[in-house]
Amino acid sequence: MLNAEVALRREDAISRGVGMMTQIYADRALNAEVWDIEGNRYIDFAAGIAVVNTGHCHPRVMAAVTEQLGRFTHTCHQVMPYENYIRLAERLNEKVPGDFKKKTIFVTTGAEACENAVKIARIATGRNAVIAFGGGFHGRTFMGMSLTGKVEPYKKGFGAMMPDVFHVPFPMEPHGISTKDAMAGIEKLFKSDLDPARVAAIIFEPVQGEGGFYPAPADLVKAIRALCDKHGIVMIADEVQTGFARTGHLFAMEAYGVSADLTTMAKGLAGGLPLAAVTGKAELMDAANPGGLGGTYAGNPLGIAAANAVLDVIEDEDLCARANELGSRLKQRLESIRATAPEIIDIRGPGFMVAVEFANPGTKEPDAGFTARVRAEAQKRGLILLTCGVYANVVRFLAPITIPDAHFTEGLDILEASVAAARNG
Repeated sequence: MLNAEVALRREDAISRGVGMMTQIYADRALNAEVWDIEGNRYIDFAAGIAVVNTGHCHPRVMAAVTEQLGRFTHTCHQVMPYENYIRLAERLNEKVPGDFKKKTIFVTTGAEACENAVKIARIATGRNAVIAFGGGFHGRTFMGMSLTGKVEPYKKGFGAMMPDVFHVPFPMEPHGISTKDAMAGIEKLFKSDLDPARVAAIIFEPVQGEGGFYPAPADLVKAIRALCDKHGIVMIADEVQTGFARTGHLFAMEAYGVSADLTTMAKGLAGGLPLAAVTGKAELMDAANPGGLGGTYAGNPLGIAAANAVLDVIEDEDLCARANELGSRLKQRLESIRATAPEIIDIRGPGFMVAVEFANPGTKEPDAGFTARVRAEAQKRGLILLTCGVYANVVRFLAPITIPDAHFTEGLDILEASVAAARNG
């Protein structure tokens, strides 16, 4: 088979609404390497969008899934429960930041986790309104789209969004938006459009993912916490992309000195299997009546087994420390590249959740074209990169945290050559 042949079949069979960043059809993968159906090898700096933080086919994760596969694949936890679901919930209740009693629910996707967090906040407070941030991404369901602070491609053409969702600016230092601007946006809402006594929740990403890898400044997170405490608002931290060692902490909120009331998670939780969760204050999590939360596939046994193994791997291989080490090396290399590439205007991100932002050196305008050339040049050389950002001018680096040093160095060499080729092109 050839990639081009399968691409033609895909075009005929799959909705065009499912976007494609590459036309590389994967055949097999191991840790940070992927081979396509033509036998071409790629170094994976995407990790399925921060999903396989523990690498493709980690032997301990594969062993846990295989063992569970031999027992059963599905009973529906709401019909016939299973112990490892409870054990994973106990572990998350212990590990999610917050010095208070916690409880957990499992669902299937990050969008579901965010939707359920809003449901929990609404039933616990008796309020409807939710405040989110421009540039944020919380999923493609209708509530997820409504929370997401980016119109194209996520909202365009889908009609009216869910009511009582409001957006305010998110700090982006390269674009002159500060914490002061963000908090002023909330205060303006409170004065002109929204009684704070109607607000059920404020949701934010500790590091915006799709929005451009802008970390939430510490003063913003603390100001949100204070505002929520003042008005009885539920603070939701969306850790779907930041969770599970990616930022150098198991959860990004560990770095801020304050805790969210509810935390959503997915992606890196189960090493590639679909599993998501909401963990939060027990009194909030218990507000819904039995049957109000859950789902047929929620907490699938294979995903639960994988997630317990993922937590073991993160702890035993000290992946939080590894993320900090790799992120530091990546930033150093990017700074070296910046010496000959004035298109680089910012290098940022905690741990191994690092991004580089490009702009036209003359006009200082965001340069999506240059960014796309860097990604394309890297792909030609065997390196998979992801772009993101409100202006599509950011490359985000999400290699598995388990990537071997030799493959990491090889990837950085390709990156440097790709930036040079994009400049000459």
